[in-house]
Amino acid sequence: MRILQASVRIATLVGVMAGLGAPAGAQAVTPERVLVVVNDRSPLSRTIGEYYVRRRGVPLRNVCRIQTASDEEIGRAAYTAGIAAPVSQCLRRQGLIESVYFIVTTAGVPLRIPAAAQNDQASVDSELTLLYGELKGGPPHRLPGTVPNPFFGKRDVAFSHPEFPIYLVTRLAAYDFAGVKAMIDRSLAAANRGKFVIDMASAGDAQGEEWLRNAAVFLPKDRVVFDESSGPVYDQTDVIGYTSWGSNDANHKKRFPGFKWLPGAIATQYVSTDGRTFARPPENWIPGKNWRDPAGFFANSPQGLAADFILEGATGASGHVDEPYLAMTPRPDLLLPAYYSGRNLAESYYLAMRSLSWQNIVLGDPLCALGKPGR
Repeated sequence: MRILQASVRIATLVGVMAGLGAPAGAQAVTPERVLVVVNDRSPLSRTIGEYYVRRRGVPLRNVCRIQTASDEEIGRAAYTAGIAAPVSQCLRRQGLIESVYFIVTTAGVPLRIPAAAQNDQASVDSELTLLYGELKGGPPHRLPGTVPNPFFGKRDVAFSHPEFPIYLVTRLAAYDFAGVKAMIDRSLAAANRGKFVIDMASAGDAQGEEWLRNAAVFLPKDRVVFDESSGPVYDQTDVIGYTSWGSNDANHKKRFPGFKWLPGAIATQYVSTDGRTFARPPENWIPGKNWRDPAGFFANSPQGLAADFILEGATGASGHVDEPYLAMTPRPDLLLPAYYSGRNLAESYYLAMRSLSWQNIVLGDPLCALGKPGR
């Protein structure tokens, strides 16, 4: 169901947070851990890749250039030949299979793979997470459906290879280059300050509400704005993290929350199609949940867009290219405490996601981190 009410329920929490801090044995994460994927057929992709590599100091050997159409949608066979195969070749040729932990795609690299059979649609980024296992000699992952994420819930364990046989894939994308540039610049200015805004205004699913409540419990009380009223939370200042039901809340009547975001701020919401496009909507478009009125649609959906968070000033956000179902959206009770504790953006989002080879995307610089609390 498009409003995420018919979701798979998880009966127990991953556990009560036991201390907040970097996991034992964590190693410094450097730009050498990043592979940047640039589509040479897209001027935007080339510009983003060049800017990010320069700002982050990513080695040039860690830039993977592919040649494929720059459309947001790509068929399964074209994805395999034009994206998965050349990225695999880059990792092999440069001897980066083990040392790279993060793959960064850029706007202009296709976004989503449509369904050819039931439940085999997915985001390009989520499919790329599984290249590691295949490069190490494993069989191709199954289609259709999802693949369990081995890093899900590992809040106290450092991400490494080969313990976690996946790549953590994020995307540098916004409505235009100016938006991506601002996102990268903000990631370099991130600091551990500000408020985590948790909006309980609900679409009627008890499991999702429980995760929101627990997110508030697992964060310091003086850093949380927790709102249980029926109306959405608007016009907050000094926001470093945000989670809500977004346009699935029937009382949600604005396109933007009107926040003043701090550098490094991230967002996640329980919305099915918020990563479907990076085309910019008309200025007067208002997202909602009415699937019966196509007049209110933008890019084949009435629902809000993750790119709007980046436009308003956030540094990272999650989204979905198609219906994920609630259980496969990022868990705010895992995501926000992990990010607060000093985990980088990529690790924080991926330890909060149950499944791979699915609809999820993560926007932002994977190395963005707030630093440990109190610094």
